[in-house]
Amino acid sequence: MTSVTIIGGGIFGLSCAWEMTRRGARVRLFEARRIGAGSSGGHVGALAPHAPDNWNPKKAFQLDSLLMAPAFWSGVEAASGLSPGYARTGRLQPVADASAAERLRDRIAAAADRWPEDCAMRLTDAPADDLVPDSPSGLWLFDGLTARLSPRAAGAALATAIRNQGGEIIEGHDPDTLGGPVLWATGTPGLEDLSRDLGRPIGKGVKGQSALMRHAAPDAPQVFADGLHIVPHADGTVAIGSTSENDYAHLNPDDQIDALIAKARATCPRLHDAPVIDRWAGARPRARTRAPILGPWPGRPGHFVANGGFKIGFGMAPKIARVMADLILDGHDTIPDGFRLA
Repeated sequence: MTSVTIIGGGIFGLSCAWEMTRRGARVRLFEARRIGAGSSGGHVGALAPHAPDNWNPKKAFQLDSLLMAPAFWSGVEAASGLSPGYARTGRLQPVADASAAERLRDRIAAAADRWPEDCAMRLTDAPADDLVPDSPSGLWLFDGLTARLSPRAAGAALATAIRNQGGEIIEGHDPDTLGGPVLWATGTPGLEDLSRDLGRPIGKGVKGQSALMRHAAPDAPQVFADGLHIVPHADGTVAIGSTSENDYAHLNPDDQIDALIAKARATCPRLHDAPVIDRWAGARPRARTRAPILGPWPGRPGHFVANGGFKIGFGMAPKIARVMADLILDGHDTIPDGFRLA
């Protein structure tokens, strides 16, 4: 039985720990603060695909992961007895005008070529949903591939599943020993450590802020409009997010969230009177390549990295967990070249 040490209790660390524990490895996961204390503890949980045109390995990897998600999260729920809030509910995007609708024809055709038929992308003039955003053209783009989960509930479900399967999670402590292969899934601090160790910039934290509103629309598609994600969750809440701030003086919520909330209420009139019940801010790890960073840590034999989730970490997690478990447990390397440090 392989013994693996994982450092970091965010989505990458937890997902990899679950996959390795599920495969029979003896896993110890250390989290310096608490599960989901970093960027994995927000609200949004939008598992949205990249645009299907201009195809590349990163988009193919993400598509595989999104298609793996139903089985991955149902397995976590079965092992933990806790719901991660996962559902493939789709996404609506307002279309600006007739010329924008015409430009979308190629994207819709690309989705038909790349995505499963039941996840198709289409234009509609009559969406029947609770959170229909205003659309100046009277048209909306709908896709059936987009899904959602609750980040905090997903983290709790993963941690419970790992423990129920025999894995060990130690919160509030740095690792006391580093036995066996070591996987570093430490988010923004990890990118800073890599940059120092390798003597070149690997990535940085980008501040994001989000809000949670009380409004029950658990089966409605999420909305993406003018850069804003509006994501209904199963528990009677709607998440609003998020900002992307490269320069910031602190990681506390500030008045930029008020602008997000006002924009969401203007976009979806049904949210006009929805109360705000929580606000969140954190630093999300973005690699310079904008792709996840996976694989061996150069110059440190037996040490590996899974980092750089930024806005797509939850969507990428099922396949990243499989790829890293294949590499660390079986020595089988299927990491795309664009995801590597070396």
